[in-house]
Amino acid sequence: MNNTNPVKAFHLRFGSHELLEPFKSFIQNVLVPKGINFILLECNTSFQFESHPELSSGSLTKKDAKELSTFCKQNGIRLIPLFQCLGHQGWGGGRNSILKHYPEFDETPHVPEDAEWPKFFAPSWCPNHPDVNALAFELIDELIAAFECDGFHVGMDEVLALADDQCPRCKGQDRADLFAKAVNDMHSHIVGERGLEMFMWGDRLIDSEDSGYNNMWEADTLGTYKAIDKIPTDITIMDWHYEMHQSFPSVKLFLEKGFRVIPACWFKTDAALAFLEESIQDAKELGAADRMLGMIVTSWHGWNKTVFDQFEKNDLNGELQELSVTLNKVTSYLK
Repeated sequence: MNNTNPVKAFHLRFGSHELLEPFKSFIQNVLVPKGINFILLECNTSFQFESHPELSSGSLTKKDAKELSTFCKQNGIRLIPLFQCLGHQGWGGGRNSILKHYPEFDETPHVPEDAEWPKFFAPSWCPNHPDVNALAFELIDELIAAFECDGFHVGMDEVLALADDQCPRCKGQDRADLFAKAVNDMHSHIVGERGLEMFMWGDRLIDSEDSGYNNMWEADTLGTYKAIDKIPTDITIMDWHYEMHQSFPSVKLFLEKGFRVIPACWFKTDAALAFLEESIQDAKELGAADRMLGMIVTSWHGWNKTVFDQFEKNDLNGELQELSVTLNKVTSYLK
C-alpha cells in the first residue's frame, strides 16, 4: 500500500438534485475531516440523461454533476461515478428503466415481474445482444462528460442471470466467456477509447469453494470466476467482504494476478479492520504494496436530508452508528 497517500474512499448511492446541498455539507463537514480522498457515487439511472431522457429515474442533473465534481476537486477528493453494467438491471423480476424501455436487451425476458428471491435475484442485460453496448456507451459517455471524471466504475457485482437456457444468443455458452466479454467490452471503451481508469467489483472473479468464502454473494459458485484470466489486469478491483472470515484470501489472489485492489467493507468494524490488516500484510509479502491502494467503506441505506444531518451532528444509532465508527476506524488506520 502506498503509505504516503492511501485511498480512503466512501461509497453511496446518490441521484438527487434536491439533496445536492445536504450532500455537499456532508462531504465538507463529515468526509473531509476524516481524510476521505475518494468518493464512489453510484448514480445508475438516477441521472437526468439528455441522450435518453426516457431512462432517467432520478433528478441529478448535468449541472449538479459538474458542481459536485468541482466541489470534490476543491476538497482534494477524487469523484468516480458508478453505473451498473450487465447485472443488477432491477430487483427480483422487476426491471429497471433500461430493460423496461428496451426489453429486447433482457437476458431473461421469460422471468415474470413478480418473481422474488430465491426463485430469481436480479435481471441482467444480454452481453451478446448486438445493440446493447451502443446504448450503454452513450449513457457512460454522458456521465463521464458530466462528472469530468478520470475513472469509471462499471459495477458488475452479483451477476447471476447469465448464459440463460432460454436466451437465443447465450444459451449453452460458457459463463466465464460471457462475463469476460462484457468486462472487455467496457474496458475497450472506457480505457481504450476514453483513456480512463476502469473500476469494478470483484466478487464474480473469485471461486467460492477455493477461496473459502463459501457463499454465492461474496464469490462465484457458477463458473464465472474463470473470467479472471480473460480480462485486462489494468482494471482496479474493488473486493467487497462485509462479514468476518477466518481469512480474506481474495486480495492476495487479485494481487497475484496483477490487478490493483481496493478492499471494500461495510459497517461491521471488526470485520473491516481484520480485512484491511490482512490485505496490507499480504501485499507486503507479495512485494505488491503499491497495488493495494487503501480501502473503501460502502453504505447501502437510503440517503436523505435527515440522515445527512444525523451524520453531521453525530446523532446516530444502530447500523448508521456502526457505519460511522467503521469510517472513523478505517480512515484512522490508513493515516
